Amino acid sequence: MDKGVHARVLLRGEGVGVVIDLTEARLPSIAHWGADPGELSDDEVADLVLAASPPVTPSGVDVPVRLAILPEQHTGWAGRPGLSGSRDGRDFSPLFRCTTLRLDGAVVDAAAAEVTVFRLGTGIVTVTAQDEPAGLRLEIEIQLAAGGVLRTRATLTNTAVEPYRLDQLALALPVPAGARDLLDFAGRWGKERVPQRRDLTVGVHLREGRRGRTGADAATVLHAGEPGFGFRHGQVWGVHVGWSGNHVHYAERTGGGEQVLGGAELLLPGEVRLASGSSYTTPWLYGSYGDGLDEVARRFHRYLRARPGHPASDRPVTLNVWEAVYFDHALQPLVELAERAAAVGVERFVLDDGWFGSRRDDHSGLGDWTVSADVWPEGLHPLIDRVRELGMEFGLWVEPEMVNLDSDLARAHPDWVMAAGERLPVPSRHQQVLNLSLPECFDHVRRALLALLDEYEIGYLKWDHNRDLVDAGGRVDGRPAVHAQTLAAYRLMAELRAAHPGLEIESCSSGGARIDFGVLEHTERVWVSDCIDPHERQRMLRWTTQLIPPELMGSHIASPVSHTTGRAHPLNTRAATAIFGHLGVEWDLRAADDADLAELGAWIAFHKRLRPLLLGGDLVRIDWPDDWLVAGGVVAMDRSVALYSVAALETQDTGTVGRLPLPGLDPARRYRVRPMLVGRPPAALPPPWWRLDVDPAALLDDLAHKRAPRAVASDEVGVVLTGAALATAGLMLPPMQPDQVVLYLAEAV
Repeated sequence: MDKGVHARVLLRGEGVGVVIDLTEARLPSIAHWGADPGELSDDEVADLVLAASPPVTPSGVDVPVRLAILPEQHTGWAGRPGLSGSRDGRDFSPLFRCTTLRLDGAVVDAAAAEVTVFRLGTGIVTVTAQDEPAGLRLEIEIQLAAGGVLRTRATLTNTAVEPYRLDQLALALPVPAGARDLLDFAGRWGKERVPQRRDLTVGVHLREGRRGRTGADAATVLHAGEPGFGFRHGQVWGVHVGWSGNHVHYAERTGGGEQVLGGAELLLPGEVRLASGSSYTTPWLYGSYGDGLDEVARRFHRYLRARPGHPASDRPVTLNVWEAVYFDHALQPLVELAERAAAVGVERFVLDDGWFGSRRDDHSGLGDWTVSADVWPEGLHPLIDRVRELGMEFGLWVEPEMVNLDSDLARAHPDWVMAAGERLPVPSRHQQVLNLSLPECFDHVRRALLALLDEYEIGYLKWDHNRDLVDAGGRVDGRPAVHAQTLAAYRLMAELRAAHPGLEIESCSSGGARIDFGVLEHTERVWVSDCIDPHERQRMLRWTTQLIPPELMGSHIASPVSHTTGRAHPLNTRAATAIFGHLGVEWDLRAADDADLAELGAWIAFHKRLRPLLLGGDLVRIDWPDDWLVAGGVVAMDRSVALYSVAALETQDTGTVGRLPLPGLDPARRYRVRPMLVGRPPAALPPPWWRLDVDPAALLDDLAHKRAPRAVASDEVGVVLTGAALATAGLMLPPMQPDQVVLYLAEAV
C-alpha cells in the first residue's frame, strides 16, 4: 500500500459516537454520527464502516461513491462539492491524499499495511492532505467537543506559485435517510427566529446569508430529523455555522438517497485569492445530535458553558435607558433614573445612543467617539460616579463599525467608507459602514474606544451594528471586503478586552441580527430583538435558546406599552416572560408609581433568588398541539428544582386547557409543585390543585380589580407528585386570559 494515512477513529463522549474512516489515504468520511454505539472492537469498527458503504448502482460509477466531510467531485459525488475554486479554470477538481494524522495534536503512525483503529473521548482529530499536481494542501479538524457537539473546520493552502481563486470551502456531515423533516428559522427586524418546517426531498435546501452580518432572517440552526420530531422525541441532527458575515447552510438529498447537512462562509466573487503560501480557514461548522430538539439545544448550551470565561449564572440585572430617554440626554433625569433603578435592585446601568459628538438624532455624529461637550460639559464622570455610588456597574452603547456621512470622521476620511468603487451604497438607518480592514481606519477606531475605556470606569459595551453590508468593498480598489471586515470586527473586540480584562460586550445588531458562535467567542451577551413586547418575546426566547443558553440572552422587562407594537401588558406578563434570560429593564422608571416600583422590585428579587437555576439549568420546552400556548422552563442540573412557565398568547380554544406534562424531573423523586404569585397575579381561574384558601369567584373578582388574592394557605398550596407522574399525567392548567403567564415552581421534597 502507498504511504499515507490508513486508519479509523472512534470518538465517544456524552452520549454521542462518531466513527471516522481514513483508510487508503482518503479524506475523512463520517461512517456514524449519532447515539453512542458503545465500545467497539477493531473488527466491529471495520464492520460499521463497511455497513455504511453505499452500493454500486446501475448507470453509476463502477466504485462506491464515498462521501467525505469535504465532498469531492472526483469520487463521482454529484451533489454540491466541498471545494469550489480554480486557477483560471484549472485545478478545479482536486484529489487529496491524506499524509498525516494527529490526535489531540500528537502525530500518530497511521501508515501501516493493517488499518489502525484509534479511540478518543472528546478529542480532536487533525488530518493533513495534499494534491501536489494541483498545488493545494488541506487540513481538516474534527472534534467531539464538550456537550457532545461535533465540530469541524478546514484550512486550504496554496502551495503553487500561481494564485488560486477560492470560491467556496464547505464541509458537510451525513445524516440518515430517515431524517426527512427539516427545521430552520426565518424572521425580520422585531420578529427574529421564526421557525419553519418542510420536507427534505431530492435536491438542495439552501439558506444563504448575504447581509454581511448574521441576519435577523438567518437559518441559525438547520435541523434534519425523523418525521414529526419535537422537543423531546425523534432523532434530530442540527448544524450551525459559527460566523458573523456572509454564510451558507444547506441540506441536500441525492437521487441515491444520501443526505447531508452542510455549511460554510459565503465568499463574494474574488474575495479570497490565495497567493503562493497563503491560507484560508473556514469557520467552525458545529453539529449537534439528540433525541428531540431539547437535547440538541442542551448540547450546544453545554458546549458554550464549558468554555473558559463563560459568564457565571449571577448575571447582573441591567437597566438600559433607550426607551426611557432616547436621544434626550441630560444629567439630572438620568441620575433620577439611576436612583430609581438601584432602589428596585438593578445592578448595571447602560447609557444608550446619543452621548457623543453631534448625535442628537440618528442622522449625524456616528463615528465621532468623543463625549459631547454640549450635552456633557463635565464629561460622563458625574453620571458614572453617581451610578457607581449607587452600587451599579456602568455600561455604554457604541457602534464602532458604522458611520454617518454627517460626521467629522466621514468628512476627514471619505475613503474609509465601504463602497463598490466610488459608488456609495444605498443608505440604511442614515448610515454607512466603516472599512475596518484598512489598518489606519482600524487603528483610529481602536484608539478612540480605548481612550473612553481608559478614562471612564466602563464595565460593559452594548456593541450595535445597525445595517446590512451592501456593496461592501474597498473604496479605492472596489474589491469585496465582507470577509476581512468580519475578521477585523472580531479582532477589535478581542483587543479591547485584552486591554481591559473583565470588560463585557453585548452583541446587538438592530436587535438579534448577529447571534452566532463566531461573535460569541468575543462577547458575553446577545440582544435577542429590538422588540421586547412579551407577546412576541415568548416565542423569540423559546427559539433563540435552540442555539444559546438563557444566560447569554438579553431579556428585558418592557415598558407598559410596547414601543415596537403598541400593545399594553401588565407587569406580571412582562416580568414573567423576561426572567427566563439575562434579566434587564427597558422602562422609564420615572413614570412608574410606587406600586409599580414595589412590584418590579419583587420580580427582580425573585429572579435573583432563582438566578442559579434560571441561568444555569437545563432547558425544557413542552410540545403542545395549540399555537396559542407556549410552555417550558428550566430544570436544575441535579434535578432538585425547576421553574416552569405557561403563557397564553391568544384566546384559548376551549373553556378548559387540559393537563400539561412537566418533563425533565427525576422520575423517582417527589416534588411539591405550586404556582408562583409574584406581585399582582395573572388573570387566571385557578384549578382545584392550586388549593387557594378562597373560592374561585372571589379570586376572579380580585383579579378583575387587580387586587392581590385575599388569602393563600401557603403550607397547603400545590400538590406533591413524583417526577414520573408530573411528566406523564401532568397537571390541570388554569383557564387564562390572552397574554397572561403563570409560573410553577417544582421543588424536591
